[in-house]
Amino acid sequence: MKKLDQYFVVADEVKCNVNIFEVDEEYVPIYEITYPKVEKATDIVLQFLREKLVETVTVHISEILDPKQSEAIKKRFMESTKMLIAKEFPELDKVAQSTLTGRLVHEMLGLGPLEMILADPNLEEIVINNSRDPVWVYHIKQGWLKTNVVVPTEEQIFNYASIIGRKIGRQITNLTPLMDAHLLSGDRVNATLFPISSMGNTITIRKFARNPWTIVNFLDPTIKTINPEIASLVWLCMEYEMNIVVSGGTASGKTSMLNAILPFIPPNHRVISIEDTRELTLPSFLHWIPLTTREPNPEGKGEVTMLDLMINSLRMRPDRIVFGEIRRQREAEVLFEAMHTGHSVYSTIHADTSDQVKQRLTNPPIDLPEAMLESLHLILVQYRHRRLNIRRTFEVAEVVPSYKETGETLVGVNVLYRWKPKTDTLEKLWTSSRIFDEVGMHTGMTNKELNSDMKDKENILNWLLKNKITSVNTVGKVIADYYDDKDFVIGVAEKNKRPSEILDENLMKEIVSK
Repeated sequence: MKKLDQYFVVADEVKCNVNIFEVDEEYVPIYEITYPKVEKATDIVLQFLREKLVETVTVHISEILDPKQSEAIKKRFMESTKMLIAKEFPELDKVAQSTLTGRLVHEMLGLGPLEMILADPNLEEIVINNSRDPVWVYHIKQGWLKTNVVVPTEEQIFNYASIIGRKIGRQITNLTPLMDAHLLSGDRVNATLFPISSMGNTITIRKFARNPWTIVNFLDPTIKTINPEIASLVWLCMEYEMNIVVSGGTASGKTSMLNAILPFIPPNHRVISIEDTRELTLPSFLHWIPLTTREPNPEGKGEVTMLDLMINSLRMRPDRIVFGEIRRQREAEVLFEAMHTGHSVYSTIHADTSDQVKQRLTNPPIDLPEAMLESLHLILVQYRHRRLNIRRTFEVAEVVPSYKETGETLVGVNVLYRWKPKTDTLEKLWTSSRIFDEVGMHTGMTNKELNSDMKDKENILNWLLKNKITSVNTVGKVIADYYDDKDFVIGVAEKNKRPSEILDENLMKEIVSK
């Protein structure tokens, strides 16, 4: 047996050890999570306490249906459980009492043993394939791992899926055996029922960072997803309201990159985001309205689609519209129509290169007229190298329209930067033509002035990185101050002054806490 990693996770005062190791007879490493030992017969004790709690703790139906009350209910349960354990089992030490309290809360109000796995910040994915196989997880360092956790019955998997759906007003039944939902923490959930998934009921949980990644995280040399030069170009495009699409394959970091560039929006602009599941997190002081879709009820009524929300958002006087993902023709048509009517739009799409973005948009099933792509300015392509377990910005390209004498509009893709695997660097292939021309046309700035402006932005990003200013609100505050007093922020960065020159006491705590 070869040990690969060891650490502990904490959830609701329960502290569990995690050991990751290789075993000769297994093809993938094992993720073993162990609870602290409790001397008494744990199952018997938990059953006794469960019955007592049902008698003593009152929970109203209105509280169960209100997601905002979930933390209050949990707190009440924990307090009652602690008092009950101290009374009935005074000989148990503090660790054992906390372990019993947490496990009971997880079983009665949560997802049982999955709660401890969900608390592990090193995991990106948690997968239940059926009741016969162990739970699988995707570890940020080790990749796919088998766990020592098994959900014992298909009924229990169904119960977990129902609990997740019920908390956000969705359901999964034999009539509707597929469910897209999310946990109250924001983590995305997909569930399927037998016989649609022929080996058994499944649950797939995509975890998202509790502290969302910002552009500064992506600039970190240990992560190196993007470089300051490209980030400053994206900032320039965001400042002057150009339309951007982020593309890439599954789990390549499309949504994370989209989330990371959104703080470049000036704080006096109204932002409306439209998603199937809430994934985006913007600085708290931005004028932001998040909208999410809703599935139909069992009678097929009440559905609110992304298209419904997009059409409605145009009546809400948005300055910027953020759309979760382009999937269908009608959605793309409305999205590009919004671009043509003067709104700045940002979205994601599944495509591995900038040329593929054009092909996907202009061919079935989306099948837009090529002329509509004229309103798109920049394409960021994200790439996930599975073998090395790294994510990189693979290409940065601008969309360049050309016009025939017949009046026909053709659209070309001008690749500005491309990732070079041998050196693990982003290589500049071409100088921007359209972006600089359009910004210059609307601002009167020369190419020299634009390059100087980008250099100032690059210096600010490097200063943020040097001072470890990485949270959504701290990065957002610096960018907001840049729009309010550009010369002041540029001066702070050039002279390498302390972050306290810009950040107040509360925001400084976010840096210290890291």
